[in-house]
Amino acid sequence: MKVLLVDDHAILLDGVKSLLSHEASVDVIGEANSAEQALEFFKTNKVDLLITDFNLPGMDGLSLVRLVKKINPDTKIIVLSMHDETHLVKEILKEGVEGYVLKNDSHKELKMAIQYVREGKIYLSNNINRIIINSLNFPEEDRLLTDREREILKLIAKEFPNKKIAEQLFISERTVETHRKNIFRKTKTNTLVGLIKFAYANNLI
Repeated sequence: MKVLLVDDHAILLDGVKSLLSHEASVDVIGEANSAEQALEFFKTNKVDLLITDFNLPGMDGLSLVRLVKKINPDTKIIVLSMHDETHLVKEILKEGVEGYVLKNDSHKELKMAIQYVREGKIYLSNNINRIIINSLNFPEEDRLLTDREREILKLIAKEFPNKKIAEQLFISERTVETHRKNIFRKTKTNTLVGLIKFAYANNLI
């Protein structure tokens, strides 16, 4: 299988590439640190398997998945991410990815995912399966916004910039930006005014 790896952390890319170098049937033909770079690679290369993170600079991994499924429907996709929020996991799975593995899962899980996908099967790591099952038992956990996203939404409504939100919540600006993108996507709004109106109408703040 010809594989393209997409992640903006060089150390993780090197680690996954090293892991897969021992797999005889896997050939890592490219690496990209953004969705935009990945799409450029697709223009001139045939990719059997895309392994991508969700959290990317610029276009996020979900948008990349949607575009790849549209322009290269034969390409299999495994999402390798740190994100385990129920709503996001379900949203990604709905796009028809063939695998979802968390970054804190074992290397064995990623290898298993590749093997399953190569055989035309779907692979969800044990932790992802647990999240899906938990959402069936506790549907209230599958709310539109997570508690952290609601916290950030309240600060956005107060017109706090990302830097100030990050300082207040003791997280990085990059994490704030990712949450901000998720909030706009989940609420299907694209302006601050539209977001605030939606938030009040749906009792989110």
